[in-house]
Amino acid sequence: MMMEKFALRSRFLLAGAAMSALLLAGAPAFAVTPADTLVEGFAIDDIITMDPGEAFELSTAEVTGNTYDLLVRLDLSDTSKVKGDLAESWSVSDDGLTYTFKLKPGLKFASGNPITAADVAYSFERAIKLDKSPAFIIGQFGIDGGNVTEKAKAVDDTTFQFTVDKAYAPSFVLNCLSATVASVVDAKLVKEHVAAVTPSADYKWDNDFGNAWLKTGYAGSGAFKMREWRANEAVVLERNDNYYGEKAKLARVIYRNMKESSGQRLALEAGDIDVARNLEPNDLDAIAKNADLTTTSAPKGTVFYISLNQKNPNLAKPEVRQAFKYLVDYDALGSTILKGIGEIHQTFLPKGVLGELDENPFKFDVAKAKELLAKAGLADGFSVTMDVRTGQPTTGMAESIQQTLGQAGIKLEIIPGDGKQTLTKYRARNHDIYIGQWGQDYFDPNSNAQTFASNPDNSDEGKTKTLAWRNAWDIPDLTKQTEAALLEKDAAKRAAMYQDLEKKILDTSPFVIIHQQLEVAGLRKNLKGFALGPSFDTNFVGPVSKE
Repeated sequence: MMMEKFALRSRFLLAGAAMSALLLAGAPAFAVTPADTLVEGFAIDDIITMDPGEAFELSTAEVTGNTYDLLVRLDLSDTSKVKGDLAESWSVSDDGLTYTFKLKPGLKFASGNPITAADVAYSFERAIKLDKSPAFIIGQFGIDGGNVTEKAKAVDDTTFQFTVDKAYAPSFVLNCLSATVASVVDAKLVKEHVAAVTPSADYKWDNDFGNAWLKTGYAGSGAFKMREWRANEAVVLERNDNYYGEKAKLARVIYRNMKESSGQRLALEAGDIDVARNLEPNDLDAIAKNADLTTTSAPKGTVFYISLNQKNPNLAKPEVRQAFKYLVDYDALGSTILKGIGEIHQTFLPKGVLGELDENPFKFDVAKAKELLAKAGLADGFSVTMDVRTGQPTTGMAESIQQTLGQAGIKLEIIPGDGKQTLTKYRARNHDIYIGQWGQDYFDPNSNAQTFASNPDNSDEGKTKTLAWRNAWDIPDLTKQTEAALLEKDAAKRAAMYQDLEKKILDTSPFVIIHQQLEVAGLRKNLKGFALGPSFDTNFVGPVSKE
């Protein structure tokens, strides 16, 4: 391991408890987090790896957003645009195929190694050759293991060139390069930790590009550097004094894995944490009444949904897919479990994205659902399972759906698990029903359209593992329509194409989209500069300070 044992080096993780023990008699009966440390209570059990070339989970995106830099990053002042991160400027060739980026001068990684265009090229190469889940974001531009070193190359130390296969809308290309998979890694440091691999039919390369090490290691240049990740326990970040931009105000940030809303609220009230990130409506109400606390919120480009695996013959019936959409009590969920943290939204593009369709045609209607089940030859119902990541709001939503499905004769067994368990099973297409959330990989309608409405190869060996693929939904016509919308330069025409896709997904898909997330956090009032962004990788903690 790159550091000494967690229990010895992370004394600040337990600082609250330690300080409580040291309080003098008559002092306030609550702990105080260290003045130079931000402690967040956050359900981070979905983290599987910290390698930006492999990570594809929301919690990891937040960590990498604060610990790695990109060529370009979403402009929070106008999310329809990107701004330079490591890139000082960029240009696009007349034929629309070649993007040339000039790096800012004097850049360094946290290690002290200089950041060069060769590091950028290596970062793209390793992401493509590793071929993990997020590799498609770069690979969709005609990039593969055989051509990546020519398509993504360093012209000189400060010039990086990226060549795509079609004249896409430049905003689409740049938005993709703002995704976690395009994070720039310290090539020199990573190469010191590569493991030898015997090439095979499935993996052609003779090394793992540092993947085993980077699962828990760090090779970035962001405002913070990752000091430690302990699965299901904590992530510890330290300020990176080599960061090119404004230095982080606090010395460290700790994300403590806390899944229960009530536990987060109690810890926040006691001063054991500074921020509570997974609060339910009742706990939000309690925080609003506490003079020492406050809340902040931001709409996220994240939708919650249930999906029906088409390998299950009952769930593959079109009438059953539609019946499920009438067996969710949207109004009840909106007024209870999702109150203050979500807004009912049944289309796959979140509000604020080009082409978003603001239509919610489905209402809770048991009679309609029974009629559809009868047409499917399932008038007496059937039994089925749902994999559920324990914690709120998913557990509460699953229990509500279990009850409403039962009214139509569908017996639902809830299979609880942590984030890693449920995701691993889901990605292997071994589920019946899955309930979860999907966040945009980049701010472009193609991000969600490609995953909900595209499945180029429905075989178990398919490389493009979209949500449609995970649910074995074979849709060649919708896949072609998704590809055509990507190449439409006229914004109004492109928006209309996505709206048509959304209508078809509403009617025919195995997806029951329930709501768009409103992320809410409770925080102590002594925090300054804490803000939630429009995506998890824009929840920046560098500006945060304490009074």
